[in-house]
Amino acid sequence: MLLYNEVIKIMRKIDLKNIIWKEGKHYVSWNLNTGVSSFGASRKEALAMLHEALELYFEDTLITKVQKVERPDIVPMTFEYA
Repeated sequence: MLLYNEVIKIMRKIDLKNIIWKEGKHYVSWNLNTGVSSFGASRKEALAMLHEALELYFEDTLITKVQKVERPDIVPMTFEYA
């Protein structure tokens, strides 16, 4: 039996799509569903920092507002500019 001041936290899961790349000395990690990004000295650190940033993001954002990304493609494009 639960006491009135006990809180049960129900853990739910959401599948997110992330991209990671090297930029100079750092790795950049970017979540496609939310636009949240982070970086680190290694791929592992960049993903850990992204995880932390997403935890903070989801403290203030409803999961229902997350954009669903089905099958992202990286599509090259040549852009000319002046």
